[in-house]
Amino acid sequence: MLAGAVVGVLSGVVVIGFYGLIDLSHLALKAWPERHVSEIPAAIFGVGLTSFGLWLAWYVARRAGVAEGQNVPDVQRAVAKRGGIISSRAVAARTFASAITLGSGASVGGEGPIAVLGAAVGSQLGRRLKFQPRHLKILVGCGAAAGIAGAFNAPFAGAFFALEEILGSFSVGAFSPVVIASVVGALTVEAVLGTRLAFHMPAIADGHHLANALLYPILGIACGLVSALYSRLDGIAPSILRRIPGPEWVRPVVGGAVVGVVGLASGGLLAGNGHLALPDEVFGGLARYVLIALAFAKMLATIISLSAGGSGGVFTPALFIGASLGGGVGTLLADIVPGDVVHPASWALVGMAGLVSGATRAPLTAIFMVFELTNDSSYVAPLMIVSVVAFVTARRFSTYGLYDGWLARRGEYLTHGYDAAIMDHLNVREAVNHVAPRVAAHLPVAAVASVMGDERVSTLPVLEETGALLGVISSQELHDVLQLPSDRRRELTAKDVVVTVTTLQSTMSLNEALAAMAAVGRDALPVVDADSDGVQRFAGMLTRGAVFSVYDRALQQFE
Repeated sequence: MLAGAVVGVLSGVVVIGFYGLIDLSHLALKAWPERHVSEIPAAIFGVGLTSFGLWLAWYVARRAGVAEGQNVPDVQRAVAKRGGIISSRAVAARTFASAITLGSGASVGGEGPIAVLGAAVGSQLGRRLKFQPRHLKILVGCGAAAGIAGAFNAPFAGAFFALEEILGSFSVGAFSPVVIASVVGALTVEAVLGTRLAFHMPAIADGHHLANALLYPILGIACGLVSALYSRLDGIAPSILRRIPGPEWVRPVVGGAVVGVVGLASGGLLAGNGHLALPDEVFGGLARYVLIALAFAKMLATIISLSAGGSGGVFTPALFIGASLGGGVGTLLADIVPGDVVHPASWALVGMAGLVSGATRAPLTAIFMVFELTNDSSYVAPLMIVSVVAFVTARRFSTYGLYDGWLARRGEYLTHGYDAAIMDHLNVREAVNHVAPRVAAHLPVAAVASVMGDERVSTLPVLEETGALLGVISSQELHDVLQLPSDRRRELTAKDVVVTVTTLQSTMSLNEALAAMAAVGRDALPVVDADSDGVQRFAGMLTRGAVFSVYDRALQQFE
């Protein structure tokens, strides 16, 4: 916990430094040139500056020899597969490129790089103090939590972001230091920069009428669908932009020009100074079609900025997209639903949580983030409804979100802070119990019950004299039979009550085996293998507990 507090302070300091670097970049790349160059029309000059800025960010990362990554998914990978080790040099180069991208007016988020910066601080401190790998991972989470908390002045959201996204664990060992780091990080930034509001929510009388409980799922579905589209486009955009003819440097130049044009067409609403700032107009202050168009324009600008060579995050743009979408849907329903029930400003704010939940697959982070931005408990129920509905809808229409999608495209499959691909690489033969108790088909039911009680198992395979598998008897089936009258029960043998179930092969992966168990609702299944004559013979039993024991042993390689 003490180390977590130190990480919180250091991460807060790097947040302040990063914001200063963004301001310097914006001054050098946008503000100063636009004030001192009058010969070129402002619109054309602004587009050119964004194009130059995106090229410069690409060039800096390329010259530094920084491989792709140094983003939130890469931190997840470091926790799951590299014991929490993060390259400080690579992160520093990518951070500088991110500041250039943000300062040039490109559409990326600053809070993603801040989370990575904090994670790198935690990793570096943990290695200097020679922490064990499992503790080093927690310090990485502490740094990410402190970064997010400092950026948004939201310690709850910072802590849940680290626990939900980075560590994938709410264990007591991780919870306490992460919370401490998050609080300390937020206080450190607030002490220097003060309380910063991303937007000002207008006061709304009775803004959450009971009728909204029936209407908010509509917003959740809309956010889920747009989140799925966001994730899918983010996955295919790089391959599309690689088709641009010419040398590699042409891609950021063209991409930056397109982003500049999109920002110009938005009337300046999509153009920022590199910091999170949502214009008041997106909270229902424009026509519904304009707000919805802004949501898709922001999505397009963000995807192009990152795919063309820029550096930055996707979290903050998701807030803008959600606010615009929520404001647009709210404005539409306000015209349809009679009475003063739907308030577009409230729907815009709740839409922020819905989009973040669906796009990042982190509903708890989304709920706490927006709640802390509003500091209004009346938003809790709407935030929960919309976030959960958006999360479920997004998963239905897109297998992966923004973070796990980035990893999946590189052959990485992580879940709950660990490498989910381990389950695909382990086979049933590594967990099967070849000497599992079994019973003969002719054995009386009373004897079967005795074997089950003596061996302390809940499922027994039933074999014929030839060794062929007939099926299994579980404790539930046996219980039902034992309720029969004694004279009827004495006549029954194992063959009379056996149940045919799905069988497993030794060559199957543990992932496939678990899926088979879940499909039939059983915690144990028989394993059969073909002998030299091609006859399927009983090889043993596989239990869910044995699967996870083997999995736990495999995970120790990363600790």
